[in-house]
Amino acid sequence: MKFIGSLVAVLLLVLLAYLGVGVAGLRELFGVVLPYVSVVVLLLGIVWRVLCWAKSPVPFKIPTTCGQEKSLPWIKQNKLDNPSNGLQVVGRMILEILFFRSLFRNTRMDFRGGEEKVVYGPSKWLWIGAIAFHYSFLVVFFRHLRFFSEPVPWLVKLTQDVDGFFQLGVPAFYITTFVFIGAVGYLLLRRLFIPQLRYISLVNDYFPLLLLLGIGTTGFFLRHLFKTDVVAIKELALGLVSFGPKAPVEASWLFYCHLFLVCVLFMYLPFSKIMHLAGVFLSPSRNMPNNNRAVRHVNPWNYPVKVHTYEEYEDEFREKMYAAGLPVEKTPEQAAAEKSAGDNGDDASSGTDNKE
Repeated sequence: MKFIGSLVAVLLLVLLAYLGVGVAGLRELFGVVLPYVSVVVLLLGIVWRVLCWAKSPVPFKIPTTCGQEKSLPWIKQNKLDNPSNGLQVVGRMILEILFFRSLFRNTRMDFRGGEEKVVYGPSKWLWIGAIAFHYSFLVVFFRHLRFFSEPVPWLVKLTQDVDGFFQLGVPAFYITTFVFIGAVGYLLLRRLFIPQLRYISLVNDYFPLLLLLGIGTTGFFLRHLFKTDVVAIKELALGLVSFGPKAPVEASWLFYCHLFLVCVLFMYLPFSKIMHLAGVFLSPSRNMPNNNRAVRHVNPWNYPVKVHTYEEYEDEFREKMYAAGLPVEKTPEQAAAEKSAGDNGDDASSGTDNKE
């Protein structure tokens, strides 16, 4: 039901775009107003979420670790899995953000032999699907910058040429388009056909995948199956950037549907799980070094309280600890000598005050 509800929601968005443009002719609303509104909501939403995360106190140092920490000199430390300083944390974050290292190391549990034996094995297909989805999405997004710039930057042209290396016809066949649709489809089917994942999946797991699949599918249709006025679309994009847009009449309702789904994604992103694209930088399980023994982590939630320090504890039980053979910072004789010297100093200063 959660999947069906998400699917119905995406189909209703498509129907809304069709009725709004194809029937009512609201091109200015779907081509000009909504893109501006979505970008504003996206930027303000990201800033709001990041500020909320940045202001959230971290009461404990909780870096996720899976390797040897820095301890004794002759024990080799795993500097990436268990960083102890800022530079090692940066290295760990780079591997995490660019290569999804923790997902690569992920394992899954399964039952073998008639559910009599628990087996742990690799889960590399999930890592491959996630890598394929994120990088193809990045390339597709970067390629679309050709609509918003004139002249088109050389790097965008180079990306477009490399992506369309397999020239199978006109228009060019872009590899990332199919990789994107295939990766999103795999991640969606994985949630539908693995019982454990289907059990824990919610509407906010299905909806963004279906929304992304709708964006990729409508983009594929616009490029390869339906006639699309690319010049009119580029005029609209350049007008949006220069704050002088005009919705083209030549563009079909399917283009406005594609644009509308992108706008919905922009507005949905700051309030969804997709915000992990910014949240990963502020995750205390990733961005903190594991140096609890070297650096004391102060809980920002702590309020001023009277504490019983070790020095006070030793002053209270020094004789008994020393008599029992326990190690002490100061022997009873040293403590008495220091106390006597302190008392003499106080008397001397008091006598000086009296003379004055």
